[in-house]
Amino acid sequence: MPSRRSILISATAISALTVAAPTSVWADEPLPVVATFSILGDMVAEIGGEHIALTTLVGPDGDAHVYQPTPQDARAVADAELLFMNGLEFEGWLERLAEAASFDGELVVATTGIEPIEFDGHEGHDDHDDHDDEHADHDKHDDDEDHEHDEDEHDDHDHDGHDDHGDDKDHDDHDHDKEDDHAGHEGHDHGEFDPHAWQSLDAAIIYADNIAAGLARIDPDNAGDYYANRASFVAQIEALEEEIHALMDAIPADKRTVVTSHDAFGYFGRDHNLEFLAPQGLSTNSEASAADVAALIEQIKEDGIAAVFVESLTDSRLIEQIANETGATIGGTLYPGALSGPEGPAPTYLDMMRHNATTLSQALSN
Repeated sequence: MPSRRSILISATAISALTVAAPTSVWADEPLPVVATFSILGDMVAEIGGEHIALTTLVGPDGDAHVYQPTPQDARAVADAELLFMNGLEFEGWLERLAEAASFDGELVVATTGIEPIEFDGHEGHDDHDDHDDEHADHDKHDDDEDHEHDEDEHDDHDHDGHDDHGDDKDHDDHDHDKEDDHAGHEGHDHGEFDPHAWQSLDAAIIYADNIAAGLARIDPDNAGDYYANRASFVAQIEALEEEIHALMDAIPADKRTVVTSHDAFGYFGRDHNLEFLAPQGLSTNSEASAADVAALIEQIKEDGIAAVFVESLTDSRLIEQIANETGATIGGTLYPGALSGPEGPAPTYLDMMRHNATTLSQALSN
C-alpha cells in the first residue's frame, strides 16, 4: 500500500515513474517497519512476511540492555510506518530515539494484554518458587490509567480462541517520567515488572496477536495474509509448547533449581515449575554484589545444585567462578534476550526456546 507520508517528487519524475512502473508496484511496496530487538524482529518477520521491509535495531547476539542508537537506526525509525516494541520498560532508550527521529508512525507494544510478573526486589538471587501459586492474584497489579491510551489499538486482536487476552492491562508506560533519574544508565533499570515475557510460549501467542493486529490496522489490504501467518506461527508455538512441557516435566523434583547469570527466565520458570536463581538482577548491565554471590554460592552448596548455566549475552567469568567454588558443572549456554546468528543454535525465536529447553533438560535430567 502507498506510504502515508508525503512523497515529494517533481511532476517530471512522476511522469517518468508512471511510464516505468504500473500502479500495482506502489500497491505492492513493502511496508517499512522497525522492531526493537532480534527476538521481536523474528516474530514480526514471521507474521509480516513478504509484505514488510523490516529493520531490527538490536540484531542477533546484541544486548538491548546496553544498546546505543546509531544515526542509521534513527533514519530507519523516522521512515517506519510501524514501530514494534516489547514494552514493560524493556526499551528505556526508545522514547528519546523516537523523539530524535521525529517518528510519526504507529507504535505497537507487543506485550499489551500480558499479565506480567512483578519483580519485587533487585537482588540477583530473587526467589521464584511456588510458581503455580504466586501469580494467581496478579490482577491487583493492573494499572487501568496506563492502559487507557492503548486499549483502542488492540480491541481487534482477539483471534483463534484468544479473546480472553483482550481485557488484560498494559504495564508499559508508567516509568517514562523516571527517565531523568537514570541518566547514567538509561534503559537499564527495568522497574517493577519483569520484561522478559517472550520466555513464555503462552505470552508469545499474545505477542503474535498484537503484531498481526498492528499490521492489519495499517495495511488492511493484506490483513488476511497477516492473520494467516499469525495462525501458522501460533500453531508452531503450541506444538513446541507440548514438546517443551514434556522435557521439563521429566526433570527430577530435586533438580528443578537453575542458576543463570541474570534474572531473565522468570516466565519460563513460572510456566514449568522451575526455580531460577541469578547473581545479577533483571538487566545484564547490573552488578552482582559480593553478598549476593556469597549467598548464592552457599545456597548451591546447601541444596546440592549440580549444574549452572552461562548466558549468551553475559560474561561467563562469574558463573565459572561460582562453578569452581561449588563444584557444580556448567550445563551449557542459554539465550535469554537475543537470537544467535544464522550459524548458531538459536537463529529464530522457536529455535531459541527449543535450544534453551533442550540444554536445561540434558543438564538437569542426568
